[in-house]
Amino acid sequence: MELVTVESSMIHAVGYDRQKRILEIVFNTGRAYQYYDVPLKIHGELLKAESKGRYFLANIRDMYEYAPLSRSRR
Repeated sequence: MELVTVESSMIHAVGYDRQKRILEIVFNTGRAYQYYDVPLKIHGELLKAESKGRYFLANIRDMYEYAPLSRSRR
């Protein structure tokens, strides 16, 4: 999955697998998570959001099943 670096105080990079509908987020802490069954629209809105951290908190966290990645992607 290709990751795109974003400008955010919370999020370092974002990736999306269209076929599997998996959103991957690497946080500035170095921790990375995959969020499952995320619509493409949510990925696009996250990338366009003025505050990516606020968008994540309001629209992704606690809304989708997720799992931490075993190693940092940063």
